[in-house]
Amino acid sequence: MQNTKPLHGITVLDLTNVLAGPFCCHQLAHLGATVIKVEAPGRGDLARQLGADGALNEKLMGVSFLAQNAGKKSVTLNLKDPRGKDILKKLVKQADVLVENFRPGVMDRLELGYDVLAKVNPALIYCAISGFGQSGPMKKLPAYDQIVQGLSGIMTITGEEDQQTYRVGYPVADTIGGLTAACAISSAIAGRALGNNDGKGSFIDISMLESVIATMGWVVSNFLIAGQKPTANGNDNFTSSPSGTFRTQDGQINIAANKQEQFEAVCDVLDVPDLKADAKFLTRSDRLANRAVLAGLLEDALQTRPTDHWVSAFNAAGVPAGAVLTVPQALSLPQIADRGMIADFAEVPGVERDIRVLRTGMKLNGEAPSVDAPPPVLGQDNIDILSGLGFSEGEIDMLKSEGVL
Repeated sequence: MQNTKPLHGITVLDLTNVLAGPFCCHQLAHLGATVIKVEAPGRGDLARQLGADGALNEKLMGVSFLAQNAGKKSVTLNLKDPRGKDILKKLVKQADVLVENFRPGVMDRLELGYDVLAKVNPALIYCAISGFGQSGPMKKLPAYDQIVQGLSGIMTITGEEDQQTYRVGYPVADTIGGLTAACAISSAIAGRALGNNDGKGSFIDISMLESVIATMGWVVSNFLIAGQKPTANGNDNFTSSPSGTFRTQDGQINIAANKQEQFEAVCDVLDVPDLKADAKFLTRSDRLANRAVLAGLLEDALQTRPTDHWVSAFNAAGVPAGAVLTVPQALSLPQIADRGMIADFAEVPGVERDIRVLRTGMKLNGEAPSVDAPPPVLGQDNIDILSGLGFSEGEIDMLKSEGVL
């Protein structure tokens, strides 16, 4: 079997909370890294208390935590206690990567910033994830996903024009920030292995705001290069028509007829050939100018048959089309099941029942990267990890009783 664990042998210290940082380390764990989650004693990652199942929140095994911490180890450390700082430094000495998502300056105030830890381990790759980055006039402002969505402009291009703005329906800024961090960390690991920077580590500064804006290439470039102010276009593709969401007999369908031949194929499938010769729809620009009229005519035909019929007919004619599904419907697609995107863990400690969680969106050598263990109970690896650092059982018990663990 070919290797699907390219980061095997890499140790990552995950000092992050809630979403962006944990999602970054979720990717690294599935790529084979040993991820040690360093959490506050007694409460751990705030995500342990978040999610739709209140009973799990009380157990500090909230759904939000379970979603992105499978395969990680958990150690609890009070980083305000000098002994906790010393233990972290011992871990850093053996680690390859440290990821944190505190506000800029917090780790420095704890005397655990990059300048300090790089002296402990010059090869350390230190990644700091924050809302706005480690420099600039906004660096100390608090940032949550919705704040970043608003500041990035995403909310002004989501929804209908001249209507109330809308956030994207999941924490897209946190998620993109985490993916950006995972990409940067993987690149730094590869560069260090190649001897770049004389094998020394590096400091990675991830801004959620910049990460999101970087993904808005077409929209941003239309403004930067062409001077076109981005607008909200609802479910329509602003570059072509008919390309968007349309009503059918039993639901909705997405159609992407971006080429002239695809528009003509849509007309043929819907048995409205006269539209091909209509002056209002002859060219791409004509169709964009008359989008609403065209959509109405197409929907008159689309509402005569169910969605599945039209999806098959359009795809057979070379026109990309797909149903608009709910999340449960999407998860039940055979395509998702066949490609191993969902992991099953039986009788998870702390949860006391089976759980199903997502893996990553990648395949390596035809396989879905996976982890062997479920999300950890808070502090479940304290003894193993501290024993590995040379602490005796008595010392570990004392550290626990005194609130260091």
